[in-house]
Formats: sequence, structure tokens, C-alpha cells
Amino acid sequence: MDPDGPDAGGTLYLHGSVAARWLRAAVGATLCVTVTEVDGVVTARSAFHHSMNYRSAVVIGIAREVVAEAERARALDGIVDHLVPGRAATLRPSSRKELAATAVLAVPLAEASMKVRSGGPVDDPEDVAAGTWGGHLPVRRVWETPVPDADARGEVPDDLLARVAPTSA
Repeated sequence: MDPDGPDAGGTLYLHGSVAARWLRAAVGATLCVTVTEVDGVVTARSAFHHSMNYRSAVVIGIAREVVAEAERARALDGIVDHLVPGRAATLRPSSRKELAATAVLAVPLAEASMKVRSGGPVDDPEDVAAGTWGGHLPVRRVWETPVPDADARGEVPDDLLARVAPTSA
């Protein structure tokens, strides 16, 4: 996602293989892109009131193929840097073959919404009075210590170490 992208309100970039049929078919079509992050499991005092804590975003828009070289480079660097901030600047430039094999779509952020659910269960008073335990079980995602491949040389780069939880390093 690029809040400063060329589309009004920002731009969501998607990428994949040029051989992916869905990517080719998406150009000019209205897409609905949904992303959900689960933050916890809510355990209530009845099955009916069990739930999840989450953050969810929906973006709806007409996809356009990104063909301008500068926008493609910014989009692809942004995708890499979203995972590991600053990483794109440390990599060799993409080859013509790699760029030719990669499709990039842009969806404007003009129509988007976000929903969040947090906290514990919403139980009926009689269920609370029954004395069964209720609450929520938080879920968290952490980056662990990087594992070098067989051909790795030197120390793990600082941009990767910056993602690692202090207790994992």
C-alpha cells in the first residue's frame, strides 16, 4: 500500500506472475481485496458467543496495470520494504527478465473500509452467573532469528535483525 501513490487517496499494489490468469483478467475489472489479521480467539461462556479479535480491511476499485517504469519500480520496492523496511535499497536491481515476468496492478484506495474487533466475550448475564470461565487468548506473530542458507556470507544484515524480537536474537 502506498498512501502517497498516484491514485486519489493512495494506491494498493498487487503483484504476481504475468502467467497468472486472474492477474490478466483483473486489469480493468472491479476488484475486492480483503485482508484480515487475527489478534486473538475469544472464548465465551456459550458456543454462540465465541468470536475472534481481528483487524480487517477491504479495498474495492478498478484495477489498472502498472506499466510506467518509475511507478513499477516504486511499487515493487514498496512491496519488499513492507516486509523488511529498507531492504529494497540493499538488493541488486531487478533484471529485465524478472521485470518481464512480473505483473503489477494498482487499485485506488478511494473505496476502502476497516473493521476491528477487540476485547473479551459479550456474554448473556445468565451465562456469566453460571461461573464458566470466559476471556480471550491473544495471538501474536513474531519474527524469529534469521536462518542463513548454505551459501550465505557475512553477518545477518541489520535490516533483517531490526525485525527480530529482542528475545529471539
